[in-house]
Amino acid sequence: MTVSKLVFTPLSYTGWGSLQQLLREVKKYQPAHILIVTDPVLKDIGLVDKVSSPLIKNEYEVDVYADTAPEPPLALGEKLVSYAKSRKFDLVIGVGGGSALDLAKLTAVLAVHDGAVEEYLNLTGTKQISKKGLPKILIPTTSGTGSEVTNISVLSLESTKDVVTHDYLLADVAIVDPELTLSVPPKVTAATGVDALTHAVEAYISVNANPATDALALKAIRMISSSLRTAVENGKDKEARTQMSYGSYLAGLAFFNAGVAGVHALAYPLGGQFHISHGESNAVLLPYVMGYIRSSCVAKMRDIFEALGGNVSSLSEEEASYQCVKQLQSLVEDVGIPQTLRGFNIPESALQKLTADGVQQKRILARSPLPLHEKDIRAIYQSAYDGAIVEPVH
Repeated sequence: MTVSKLVFTPLSYTGWGSLQQLLREVKKYQPAHILIVTDPVLKDIGLVDKVSSPLIKNEYEVDVYADTAPEPPLALGEKLVSYAKSRKFDLVIGVGGGSALDLAKLTAVLAVHDGAVEEYLNLTGTKQISKKGLPKILIPTTSGTGSEVTNISVLSLESTKDVVTHDYLLADVAIVDPELTLSVPPKVTAATGVDALTHAVEAYISVNANPATDALALKAIRMISSSLRTAVENGKDKEARTQMSYGSYLAGLAFFNAGVAGVHALAYPLGGQFHISHGESNAVLLPYVMGYIRSSCVAKMRDIFEALGGNVSSLSEEEASYQCVKQLQSLVEDVGIPQTLRGFNIPESALQKLTADGVQQKRILARSPLPLHEKDIRAIYQSAYDGAIVEPVH
C-alpha cells in the first residue's frame, strides 16, 4: 500500500468578491507595518489600490513594493529580501501573477534568515530554511501559476531557473477572486491559462499522482479547457473568468501534491535563456513532451482527452491518447501561442545548450512516467523546433 502525504493548505477564500475577506484576515495578525509585493503594471492601473486602500483606511502602515519583473532574476529577489530585512514588517501580502507571489513568499521567509537568497537555491544552495518567517497572504490576479497554494519560489538564473522550496513558503491565507483577473490582457490570459492546464496535465501523469490529486487535476482540466478560449476572446466574461480562476486553483493544489514533470523541466531553460514567459514556455512544449511520453501513460492520456472534451466512446485507449496530443496542440494554437520554438525566433543552434540545462532539472524530471535522459530531452527540443511530434526510438 502506497502512503501519500497530501497538503491542502492554506486557508483559502475563493469566488467572486472574495477580496472582501482581506481585512478580516489581516486583523488576525495585528500588524503594525505591512509590505505589499506587486508588479508595476498593477500599481499603475490602480488594481493594487483595491488591496492597499482598505488597509490604509484602517490605519495600517503599508509599503507597496512594485520594483518587480516577470520571470524575476535572482538579483531582484536579493534586492527585495534586503529591502525587507532593512525594515520591520509584520505581514507580507503578495498581489499579482506568479512572479509577484513567488517574490512575496520568498521575502516573507528569507527576511528572517541570514545569508543571501542564492545560498538557499535548490540546485546549488548550501543553507537550509529553518524559520517560518513573516505571515503572508497571497492574492493572485491571473489564473495560471497556482503560486498561492504552493511552497516554491522560482528565480531566473543566467541560462536557466532554480527554486527556493520549503513548506514554510506556503501562504497563511490565499484569496482567489476572479474579479481581479478581468483586466488581464488576452496574451497573458492565454499564457497563464495554458500554464495552469499544464500543471493539471503533468500532475495527472506524475509518478507521484494518487486518487486525490487525480480528481483535482481532471476537474481542473475540464474547467480550464472549457473556458480558456472564451476568457482569451472576451476577458470580461464573468463565467469564463470564474471557471479559469477555480481551475487554476485546483491545478495548483494538484501539482503541489503530485508535482510537475518534463514540460516544466524543459521550460525552465527556455525562460532562462530566451526570457520567454513561463506560461508560453510550457505551452510551446506541452504537446511535444506529451507526444514523446505518450506510450508510458496511454490510459491516463485517454482520461485527459475526455476531460478536454473529447468523445472517447468509440476510441481505443491508444487512439484516444493520440487524439489527446492533437487536442493539446489545437488549444495552444487557438489561444494564439506560437506552436514551435522557431515561432519564438529560437535558433536551432540553441538546442544543445537548452538540452544541457534541461538535464540539470533532475528534481522535476524524476516525476515523469517515462524517464527522460539527455538524448530524449534533445529529441523533444528538436521536435518542438521542427513542429513534428516524435516518440522514442527503441
